[in-house]
Amino acid sequence: MSAHSLLTAFPRPSTFASSSRVSLSARHVASSSTARVSRVFSSVPSRRAYSQQQQTPPDPKLNPSHSTSSGERDRATVGVFTPKAAALFVLTGAALFLYFRNEKEKLLEQRRKEREDQAVGRPQVGGPFTLTTHTGAPFTEKDLLGKWSLIYFGFTNCPDICPEELDKMSAAVDKLDAEYGAIVQPIFISVDPARDSVAQVARYVAEFHPRLVGLTGDYATLKATCKAYRVYFSTPPDAKATDDYLVDHSIFFYFMDPNGQFVDAFGKATTEAEVVERVKKEVARWEREYGRKV
Repeated sequence: MSAHSLLTAFPRPSTFASSSRVSLSARHVASSSTARVSRVFSSVPSRRAYSQQQQTPPDPKLNPSHSTSSGERDRATVGVFTPKAAALFVLTGAALFLYFRNEKEKLLEQRRKEREDQAVGRPQVGGPFTLTTHTGAPFTEKDLLGKWSLIYFGFTNCPDICPEELDKMSAAVDKLDAEYGAIVQPIFISVDPARDSVAQVARYVAEFHPRLVGLTGDYATLKATCKAYRVYFSTPPDAKATDDYLVDHSIFFYFMDPNGQFVDAFGKATTEAEVVERVKKEVARWEREYGRKV
């Protein structure tokens, strides 16, 4: 091979180097352009996210779907107390009022029936009378009204039983006075009209309770009074004050309510404490029914 052929077949080093430089330069430009494009496109999402963060809220006038409805505004203003809830509240209140009124009427009716049953079961004790007090004043069954009464029938010449029963009654009244005040009136009614004058009764009741009222009268009046209260006594109708005799009589004192109606009777075997408890029980029942103690 000739020298010219060798030169043609193998280019010169400078030419080869120049071509290499051109090729590297082109690749460098291409890679740089690609990197710049990649950086540009990679920066686009962040700017889009930023623009979304900076986006202003929609105008309700321009977009009605974002506006608050009047119902929502009302609920925000009044909370859960809507007209429907108000109507339900009113209906519930009216129902409760009617229910409790009906229950009260049932209770009052039940108490009325109980009173009727008690009235039917009670003995008919008491009635009209007109006697004279130990101070000389008239005293009738109407003077029993407005207070509880404890009434004992006896006579001033009684040797033992009458003083014992009057002492018991007076002690019970003292205890009741201490708790309620003077709402119980103690009363002594004589069954010995011949000897128990107004002056004699006055001397006798002074030995017991300071509020004890002593009553007396003529034989006919006292007999009618004892009959009304179902009290037995054996005083002779023609007895004289100078006669010496004993009187046999019922040993009870009667418990009457503020309406003058019979409640109970306490005999000799009844203790002072039992009298007090019985009276207190009846006063409590009366207060529940009428709202007062007398």
